[in-house]
Amino acid sequence: MSAVDRAAEQAIGETIAARHADATVLGEEFSPNADTQRGLVFVVDPLDGTTNFLHGFPWYAVSIGAMIDGELAAGVILNVPNGELFTATAGGGARLNGQPISVSPITDPTHALIGTGMPFRSRDGVDEYLPMIANVMGDTAGIRRPGSAALDLADVASGRFEAFWELKLAPWDIAAGLLLVREAGGIVTDLSGEPCQVKHTSLLAGSPTMHAWLFERVGRRTR
Repeated sequence: MSAVDRAAEQAIGETIAARHADATVLGEEFSPNADTQRGLVFVVDPLDGTTNFLHGFPWYAVSIGAMIDGELAAGVILNVPNGELFTATAGGGARLNGQPISVSPITDPTHALIGTGMPFRSRDGVDEYLPMIANVMGDTAGIRRPGSAALDLADVASGRFEAFWELKLAPWDIAAGLLLVREAGGIVTDLSGEPCQVKHTSLLAGSPTMHAWLFERVGRRTR
């Protein structure tokens, strides 16, 4: 985590504390083990796509999810370079700059653009991940790895990606995006097919049709 991440997380935490003194903040730097199951919890990623930011690559975001007694209630993702604001409320739908959004209607994999995140800090997961790429790439319009999981999920919610998967993500990477995709009509599970939770987890998201298709290629079947 960079000094920018730490300063931004502290600023967000101070703003939340000023408005919701009884709330808990879950974030990578200051409170990575906070309890998300009780009361009002804000799950904060102050800079998702840190490496992009540090290299001047214009694709990074602020992501904040709000939970009440363990259930996602609201989420917001701000694409900082271009100003796109994605929002969602439980039962209230998903929006981009105030306009309703939904997952892609494309059902033909050969016309589908698939997002992914790859192992990058160590070789852990590489042996599992590389065959997944081979199982997906030949049957789609393309695979993209922009480098911000929050924005990857926002792109699924808005129909830019038909689906997305990654082997290992943190709760602050995904909290807001989970709600966005679900409120936009999509499905989000882990790679075993279980509903994705706000925790350290694998993730597979997409429209109902494309989620099922991608799961057939990268899912961890237990049978």
